[in-house]
Amino acid sequence: MKTSLAIPVTKTSHSKLAETDFSNLVFGKVISDHMFVADYKNGEWTDLRIEPYAPMEIHPANAAIHYGQSIFEGMKAYKNELGEILIFRGDANARRMNESAERMCMPAIPEEIFLEGLSQLVDLDRDWVPTGKGSSLYIRPFMFAMDNYIGVKPSENYRFIIFTCPVGAYYNKPVSVKVETTFTRATEGGTGAAKTAGNYAASLYPALQAQKAGYDQLLWTDGKSHSKIEESGTMNVMFKINGTLITAPVNTGTILKGITRDSVIQLAKDWNEPLEERFLTVEELQESLENGTLQEAFGVGTAATIAFINKIHVNGKDYSLPESSENSFGKRILKELDGIKYGEIADPHHWIIKI
Repeated sequence: MKTSLAIPVTKTSHSKLAETDFSNLVFGKVISDHMFVADYKNGEWTDLRIEPYAPMEIHPANAAIHYGQSIFEGMKAYKNELGEILIFRGDANARRMNESAERMCMPAIPEEIFLEGLSQLVDLDRDWVPTGKGSSLYIRPFMFAMDNYIGVKPSENYRFIIFTCPVGAYYNKPVSVKVETTFTRATEGGTGAAKTAGNYAASLYPALQAQKAGYDQLLWTDGKSHSKIEESGTMNVMFKINGTLITAPVNTGTILKGITRDSVIQLAKDWNEPLEERFLTVEELQESLENGTLQEAFGVGTAATIAFINKIHVNGKDYSLPESSENSFGKRILKELDGIKYGEIADPHHWIIKI
């Protein structure tokens, strides 16, 4: 990717690269050397720079801390056999971040600033991109309010930062999930379609209760009737029932427009797979588990790509799913996406940004 913005760079005086064990990466624990920073002041984005990753000073009256104006994205970069860095669908993340910004009364980030800052940062820290299969460089862009003012109103000042983390696999085995019918992740008219910090904070307590009960994650249901499946944990979710792939629509404002979700749907259409973007009811889910027509269930998201589900708890009963075969849709879609991301197969939809 050609760069056009002149972004000043201050390099770290002490790289952590040599101290990092790339064979034992815990997701999100190891941070690369540098970060891209931009500040929004007087109605414009200014002071673009790349500097060493380090703590920053925040005023106790910071508006993001008190009133939650904070949004973020997640994406990944991969290294191919030629040593080139491949970023998967960064332009889609830039667009989605601006959709979140609009909902949270925050300024849009020009796509040029987003992608140039991202590209130059990843290029500078390219040695941080792991080479092992299943490993990648996780990229975290985020924006938060910077006003120092205790008053409930949109901030006038913001900071945008991108930092990166070398990571291994998010899940190394299939997961068990519990259908949640008491707590709600999002409601119509709320912020469910925005990737904002508060959505995740609200999910922590019910997720913790599920984990205490022996399940890895939740299947969220709608906030009105708790009768329709919406998401799985922090991912979109898909079910294959009687040969048809079913996933919740994203036009209700309660569900995040997942980029992995969109990619899976596009590939399913390419392969002429039967597909329905509709809500699966809890009743239908249990019926398909009882009669054996549920062939596959899996979460889809940036961190895990495909998280296979091997157990579902619904209405007080556990149901085990058969192990996915190599010919299953989930396994084939994971192989296809990995092939595109690592530059091993063709990229017909031009999803890859090459650094």
